[in-house]
Amino acid sequence: METKTQNIDEEAQVGTSEAAQSKRKRRGSDEDNLRYFLPKAGSSSAKPELGQEMASEGEALIEAFKNGQQFYTLTTWKAVPEVNRKNNPVIVKQALARA
Repeated sequence: METKTQNIDEEAQVGTSEAAQSKRKRRGSDEDNLRYFLPKAGSSSAKPELGQEMASEGEALIEAFKNGQQFYTLTTWKAVPEVNRKNNPVIVKQALARA
């Protein structure tokens, strides 16, 4: 009985790690569009202002931790027209690649 329970627990852990990996992969594909910023001096959560841009999420995490502050992520979108399956015009968002 204990062995059966252990196997179920092990399967649950494997399934969880696989789900986490697939989630990371999906997030990773959007990373090209994400930009990371530290807050501008004197800004607040109520009125955020972007300060120094960081090269990566890891760099932003480290600098934010060192300075005891938050950091911001930014994605730039463009509104584009499309025709859906019912042949109706719709406006959708399209992420712009980082320049």
